[in-house]
Amino acid sequence: MLLVIDVGNSNIVLGIYHEERLVKDWRVSTDKFKTADEYGILFHDLFRLAGIGFSDVKDIIISSVVPTLTGVLEKLSRQYFEITPYVVGPGIKTGMPIHYDNPKEVGADRIVNAIAGYEKYKTALIIVDFGTATTFDYVNKKGEYCGGAIAPGLMISMEALFQKASKLPRVEIARPASIIAKNTVNSMQAGIFFGYVGLVDGIVQRMKGEGKESPKVIATGGLASLIAPESTTIESVDEFLTLEGLRIIYRRNK
Repeated sequence: MLLVIDVGNSNIVLGIYHEERLVKDWRVSTDKFKTADEYGILFHDLFRLAGIGFSDVKDIIISSVVPTLTGVLEKLSRQYFEITPYVVGPGIKTGMPIHYDNPKEVGADRIVNAIAGYEKYKTALIIVDFGTATTFDYVNKKGEYCGGAIAPGLMISMEALFQKASKLPRVEIARPASIIAKNTVNSMQAGIFFGYVGLVDGIVQRMKGEGKESPKVIATGGLASLIAPESTTIESVDEFLTLEGLRIIYRRNK
């Protein structure tokens, strides 16, 4: 079995693959202060509840945008699994040309998503990843990563509104019944939700105009299923895009 680990700023997503099939997945909160031993205990408990042993894992691949945790998870891999993991970054083969001023600046998760998306659809793509930040990545018809845009995520936007406006409460991110809201909570939800849908569609439309390839638009990330139904540009949601990308990169390097 292959263990894939995607480390984001808010969540760590784990997946267990048996060949090409995703057997089990978990989502846990990212804690930059946890040690390798603490994560080892957490992983052990999750695996045990799923009936999976550490010895069942034969290889590990990690994608991380949190540098302090990359080393922690590498240590965990060696200490608890007796495996030296693959880490997405300089030196690893992706099979995708990266047209960026400095390719090392591109987040590992963005490259992983691009690879998975192109492998699945074999056409020009715009990939919208709803994470702590929302990223928009463009892949052309040749399968080349062309760049993209980064916007504050939904949670960051809502939290900033709560923290900076003294009289506004912290509210749940949800679709309100109407854009013309009748109370403060619904007014905040309307502004954040519909405003974010507009942000997504606006950026995607501008990318389409600049790229001139009629790209397919796919979404992933924790809040993709909330925004996608209201968007006029997102065509499909792929919840496990990043995990699948890690599996593909592992195969290319194995």
